[in-house]
Amino acid sequence: MKRTDLAKNLGLKINAKLAQSVVPERFSNGAGELLDKKEQRKRDQALGLVPFATKLHIDLVKQLNELAQQRGVAVAVLVDELLRKSLND
Repeated sequence: MKRTDLAKNLGLKINAKLAQSVVPERFSNGAGELLDKKEQRKRDQALGLVPFATKLHIDLVKQLNELAQQRGVAVAVLVDELLRKSLND
């Protein structure tokens, strides 16, 4: 086989493995189904969620990620909880 044929076959093997892999939970609706962006926006709007972008220092982001992993929640849920707590004080 030629070198290009070997590379092509390797690519086909990789694509086949990716097609068989499971969709990560963060990209699905909990039932293993993949949500497209339009469905995700509709679901978020129904829950009253609005995108909110901000820039944070990397140290703070690392702390948020670690705390979210310890609690077993998403970073967005953790940030929501912390903001509500600090605004109510």
